Amino acid sequence: MALIGCLLLLWYLGLAALSYWALSVLRISAPGPATTLLVVAGIGLIGGYLSYLFGTKQLLSRLDAVELPRSHAPGFYRRLDDLESRMGVDSPTVVIARLPMPNAFALGSRRDGVVVLDRSLFGLLSLDELEALVAHELAHLERYDAFVQTLAYSVFRTVAGLVFLLLTPLLLPIAGVARAIAWIRGDPQSWSRTALGRLLKLIEGGVVVCFLLVTLVVRAHSRRREYAADDRAAAVTGRPVALARALWTIQCTAEPSAGLLAPLYVHTDDDETWQRLLSTHPSTDDRIERLLERARTARSRTRER
Repeated sequence: MALIGCLLLLWYLGLAALSYWALSVLRISAPGPATTLLVVAGIGLIGGYLSYLFGTKQLLSRLDAVELPRSHAPGFYRRLDDLESRMGVDSPTVVIARLPMPNAFALGSRRDGVVVLDRSLFGLLSLDELEALVAHELAHLERYDAFVQTLAYSVFRTVAGLVFLLLTPLLLPIAGVARAIAWIRGDPQSWSRTALGRLLKLIEGGVVVCFLLVTLVVRAHSRRREYAADDRAAAVTGRPVALARALWTIQCTAEPSAGLLAPLYVHTDDDETWQRLLSTHPSTDDRIERLLERARTARSRTRER
């Protein structure tokens, strides 16, 4: 076991030396820090764009979505044409699919957008409610919300990969020494309890925390964009209550009552807090209340006039 520990140490040190040599070669041939940063950002942006482009097509193919013909929903398309004339988007492609629950989402950008609607929405929502819901999705296309978030994630992953590459010559010797000591002691599983093993876990924990913080920031931005899309849809259609009714109907349909089993489910405040922090959408109840408050404010201003 001592021999295996020594061989492991030599292996890790060899990998560390190889990675250090590779980084030295890259450092000699690399441009200045500013240019390197621009190159890394450019790679992240290009990767994000390609991921978004091909990911959108792949998602649509998985959904088995079909385009909604104008002849099948003339009233809906008249409302859609009116929305396009008042919002900064070109005519999006409207497709219908069988989603796991009644929902709608937008893909692409303001010039080549795709609005995906669940088939059941046409039976659940009135035309006013469906128009308000589509206006919300057009607001996302208008502001490139999904595209911007994809690019942000891609740039962060690229930067994180670069940082990990720079830390590799340091992390490999630490891991090698920790594992070698554990083998020499006769307990290979105890490497994480050594001082170097705890140091390595601490570094890994720091990386996880950084990922979590970035995720929380991106998710918070996503929730703000949902509120902004609600406000934009309410302003364009002039019917915030219609959007509130659409959200309420979707929520009631997507989350049916559990009946007698409901008291058996575990719900804690901590779980709810983490779910809110990590959610891409704010609470539907909060969104409905904001829209109703907007409608009340508009009515009070009308009376004052």
